[in-house]
Amino acid sequence: MDNNRNFIIAIALSLSVLLGWQFLYMKPASDKARQQAIEAQQQAAAEQGADPTVAGAAIPPRASSVIPVPTTPKFASREAALAATQRIAFDTSSLTGSINLKGGSVDDVTLKEYRQTVDPNSPPVTLLSPAGSPEPYYAYTGWYSDQADVAVPGPDTVWKQQGTGALAPSKPVTLTWDNGKGLVFKRAITLDEHYMFTITDTVENKTGKPVTLRPRAEVARLYEPTNLFGYSVLHEGLIGLFKDAGLKELTYSSAIKNFDPAADNGKGASKEIISDKGGWLGFTDQYWAAVLVPDQSKPLTARLFGTPQKDFFVEFSENPVTVAPGASETFTNKLFAGAKQVALIEQYMADNKIDRFDKLVDWGWFPFLTQPLYFLLNWLYLHVGNFGIAILLTTVLVKLLFFPLANKSYSAMNKLKMLQPEMKKIQERFKDDKPRQQQAMMTLYKKEKVNPAAGCLPILVQIPVFFALYKVLLVSIEMRHAPFYGWINDLSAPDPTNIFTLFGLVPWTPPHFMMLGALPLIMGCSMWLQMRLNPTPPDPIQQKIFAWMPVLFTFMLAPFQAGLILYWTWNNILTFAQQALIMKRQDKNMNLLEQIGLKKSNGAAKHPSHSHDVAHKPKAEPVRAGKAAEVKPASTAPKADSAAPVAEGEANEAVSTAEGAQAVIDKPQPTEPTTARPVAPVAAAPRGNLASKKSVKQRGKSGRNRRPGR
Repeated sequence: MDNNRNFIIAIALSLSVLLGWQFLYMKPASDKARQQAIEAQQQAAAEQGADPTVAGAAIPPRASSVIPVPTTPKFASREAALAATQRIAFDTSSLTGSINLKGGSVDDVTLKEYRQTVDPNSPPVTLLSPAGSPEPYYAYTGWYSDQADVAVPGPDTVWKQQGTGALAPSKPVTLTWDNGKGLVFKRAITLDEHYMFTITDTVENKTGKPVTLRPRAEVARLYEPTNLFGYSVLHEGLIGLFKDAGLKELTYSSAIKNFDPAADNGKGASKEIISDKGGWLGFTDQYWAAVLVPDQSKPLTARLFGTPQKDFFVEFSENPVTVAPGASETFTNKLFAGAKQVALIEQYMADNKIDRFDKLVDWGWFPFLTQPLYFLLNWLYLHVGNFGIAILLTTVLVKLLFFPLANKSYSAMNKLKMLQPEMKKIQERFKDDKPRQQQAMMTLYKKEKVNPAAGCLPILVQIPVFFALYKVLLVSIEMRHAPFYGWINDLSAPDPTNIFTLFGLVPWTPPHFMMLGALPLIMGCSMWLQMRLNPTPPDPIQQKIFAWMPVLFTFMLAPFQAGLILYWTWNNILTFAQQALIMKRQDKNMNLLEQIGLKKSNGAAKHPSHSHDVAHKPKAEPVRAGKAAEVKPASTAPKADSAAPVAEGEANEAVSTAEGAQAVIDKPQPTEPTTARPVAPVAAAPRGNLASKKSVKQRGKSGRNRRPGR
């Protein structure tokens, strides 16, 4: 029973993983997000010391901030924070927002093409927000100076615009600031039609002496997001990629651990300092990102960290530059702030020669599966106009790709199902001797050329596709809020219905494990139908496991994306149809309703090696006593000194002994004249070669219980 034991262990481990995912990971993640939202609201109210719906008084810079942040009042809303400073607006086909003249930062970006919910009238997605708002998130560029008498622009510096007008793709803006001591700073900002800002800082030295400055840039997120996806299969947080150091990913909790409060003479600093060249760094969410792209040819020093007060920074600085009297120096970097559209990111990577910028999209551990599947789905979508239909067509293509393998496996499964009567005989014969039963089973499989594990191959093939599609639905912005038909309005989200609330008629929120929608229920039914065509496992425990498996999978997969459930349901339907066709081809008398248990069977299953059913065999003629002399004892039981291997003998006996007696009786006899009365035995005949009709029947019966060699 080693195979049974291993099978049960494998099923138990699989169910443990899936159940653990549901109850120990998915639910705690959602509970944690809700708790973080509550704590954030309480903290905001405590900081203001008043009603959180009104603006607070001006507050000093955060004492924990290693990098300077703007000194600004705490506002109750994003709109109030935007109205408190002078701004230069921009409005393109993809973005709307403004540049803050205080600090010259990009701190107001809204994505026009994406809504917060599936409701087309819901507000657009907000990406960046100014300091002082409930969720500060902005990009800032500037200069460092180690010389105390050199004033450089900081986060509170108010810049002036040269000329007037809004920022547009064909119209850049220029900001200026004079420190009053001979240094003039200029900042030119351009924006393309999509999500890329280009920021060029220039400093002119009119002091009459050399000045040393260090260019720098940062993206600051002065809060921890509460609307994260929350699963380790998708990275959300701080991210950077560098030429030699490679890809760096820090979650918000690990970013705080990367902070050393004792470093930099007690001011605090990042534990890890990256000295490298080129690359990019920023923050990434499930669908959005704010990323700095430095000059790819210049060395840099980068830091990615958070503070205990949950201020998070990604920052880089270039090597110090010395500006000679009457000379100028320029510092250029880019800012990507928008949706992680795969085609657009690849275009930016090619046009700007950004090192491995496509890593901004988290394709997981198996990009060689995930990326081709994404491109296939996207290509089909461009032709059919619906991602749900694209998923259905992709499923068909996957089935066609693996059709030869699946066809062979399903044929073997059907043959195995037709061996059920012989397997049952072996079980009954060796019910008290499990090792010999297993040995006889394996001999039967070998004789009939059947692989009992063949049915696992189609499932194993589907597993990589399943997880690849799961990843595609998770990371591709194109499938966000993508509708199907009927009640499925977002293929990237779980089924919104719930049978336990009567699809919304009952005002009740079920617990997490009871989130069961209509589509997962259909998936469970399709899985049950498909499994009914599989051979019945010989072990009773296996039978119970397979009987409950559709129910367990229905509940466990219910929280997954609707697109994934759609794929699995359609795959079950195609598999059911394929198996039914194969079974019908091998047995033209097969009744599909009988196979799935919806109609009572009228006959026994056929052995695959039989050319016709046992029920249609000619009825055996009675053996007359005179013909008993033709029956050989060796045909009913082997001799004691048989040289055949024990295992083979046992298996052959187990398979054939049930039909042994009947085969002897049915053996064609020579046509001789016979009389009505029994013929007397011939005296010269060898012992055992003459028997009465009764003795032949007795041998047939005893042959069922006789072992080889006895």
